[in-house]
Amino acid sequence: MSTKKQRRPFNKTRLKNQILNVVKNPFNLVVAVSLVVLFCLIVIPLLQMIASTFLVAKGELRRIHGAQVGDFTLYYWKYLLVGQMASATLWGPLKNSLVCGFFTVLVSVPLGSVLGWLVARTDIPCKKLLGMLVVIPYMIPSWCKSLAWLAVFRNKTSGSLGFLAGMGIPIPDWLAYGPVAIVLCMSLHYYAFSYIHVQSALRSINSELEEMGEICGASKPQILRSITIPLVLPSVLSAIVMTLSKSIGTYGVAANLGNRIGYFTLATKMKNFINGSPQNVGYAMSIILISLAALIIFANQRLIGVRKSYATIGGKGGRSTEMRLGKAKLPLMIFLVLFLFFAMVMPMFVLVMETFQISTGGGYGLNNLTLYNWIGADENLAPYYTSYKGIFYNSEFGKALFNTIRLTVIGSVITAFCGQFLGYICTRGRGKWYGSLTEQLVFVPYLMSGVAFSAMYVAMFSRPHLGGLIPSIYGTFTLIVLTSVVKHFPFASRSGTANMMQIAVELEEAAEINGAGFGKKLSRIVLPLAKNGFISGFMLTFISIAKELDLIIIMMDKRTTTMSYLAFTYSQDGMNQMADAISVCVLMFILICYIIANRFGADIGKSW
Repeated sequence: MSTKKQRRPFNKTRLKNQILNVVKNPFNLVVAVSLVVLFCLIVIPLLQMIASTFLVAKGELRRIHGAQVGDFTLYYWKYLLVGQMASATLWGPLKNSLVCGFFTVLVSVPLGSVLGWLVARTDIPCKKLLGMLVVIPYMIPSWCKSLAWLAVFRNKTSGSLGFLAGMGIPIPDWLAYGPVAIVLCMSLHYYAFSYIHVQSALRSINSELEEMGEICGASKPQILRSITIPLVLPSVLSAIVMTLSKSIGTYGVAANLGNRIGYFTLATKMKNFINGSPQNVGYAMSIILISLAALIIFANQRLIGVRKSYATIGGKGGRSTEMRLGKAKLPLMIFLVLFLFFAMVMPMFVLVMETFQISTGGGYGLNNLTLYNWIGADENLAPYYTSYKGIFYNSEFGKALFNTIRLTVIGSVITAFCGQFLGYICTRGRGKWYGSLTEQLVFVPYLMSGVAFSAMYVAMFSRPHLGGLIPSIYGTFTLIVLTSVVKHFPFASRSGTANMMQIAVELEEAAEINGAGFGKKLSRIVLPLAKNGFISGFMLTFISIAKELDLIIIMMDKRTTTMSYLAFTYSQDGMNQMADAISVCVLMFILICYIIANRFGADIGKSW
């Protein structure tokens, strides 16, 4: 005889107690507040930007006959997709973005992978030094590299000569500007993604797998092709995705090297519309950029999800044996030295020396050298290319320096603090709906390029909403801080999650048994143990915000100018020496921050 389990009858008192148990639990309140905040800071702005592309704006009333502000319309999407200017507005820039992204991947991923393999698995000499030197170019912002490229290859098209043109070497426009310059400049920056990914993967692989292939008679090329490459393929695919999604949405490099000859990408064209008219067309372009990045990442997950996987770390002890390069060692060392010289030493030397030149491309003779760009105090003695004082006496530079420090400090403190709490929720909510939802919401900003993400916040806060409940803060320092904080949530949350996973749950349970409440548990146990991780996350966020240009470019005005934006503006205005001087200051600022971050054990790979 089977007994059927009877369901307990509905009891109002029992339901009330369950609700009170959830509501009175401080952890549940923290989770609820965090989810609401994430929803308001990420989901609502995104939905608001999407909605704005279907609503008539005041500026288009004369273009859309009979329409009222706020009416539903497809005008902006028709203008973008099938309008008379669609080719110049969308399809041409989109093609340029995809071409630049594709060839950047084609150059940077093999380059970074080879460098990672040389440092991780071969007997090449001076590995520690080489490993440090290889990642230094990544510390330099990509927009700084574009200024260094101009300092070397600039020709008469820009009105002033670069280093090579000044020596009498004819530099064609296709090399100085446009897709070739953009691809090579971005490749010298984004190769670090594949280098760090591949090097980390190779260090985790037991070299006995390769030795078995060698014992079976396989040659070194066969071992690489049949054993090593399949094992690191997931890391290579991740590097491809990161490189492609970053390069198609970059603004600083494309603007510096493309705008001068009318070569526009989706990011540069989008910025023109958002700062001009019709603004909602710029928001539609931002949605296309976000969709492209999401599609690329989804495709990567599908590829890795369906391919065969290989376990490289097991219970048996593993070891790493270096591969002997033999006769190839000398050519590879020459390749590394030449690469570091042309990728780092020469461009930076030319960039620094240009800050002392009166006439760019005029050589380094004493009659062409000056300290005015740095310490010039008398505007009457200014060289022909500027009407400003030297940067150390320039009030604009002082204001930009103050804004940069203010933005990085405030933004980093808030981001690092939020990252620890988000990491706490993700780790303690593993396998539960709120933990998964938090991870997914935090990941959304990662899908967006900097300029596309800032467009979302411009659309949200350019005018009041909900009867003034959400105010207009466009053009304020507050909006820049808010955008910088939310954009760096994915990195801060990852750092916080890694930090909180090292803190055993048993410590909190022991505190609860001894009567400690949620607040005391956090203040006495979790936060003190998370201190080092907080400092590391703070420093990495500090560095990332200090380098930023794409994220803040469409929100800048004279009151909120940062050093990166000031250097970009001076470069666009033809004051190359002044722009280079500010760039050198930014580089020194960032390198000092990296040194301090390394003292606290911060990992450069987490500053993406």
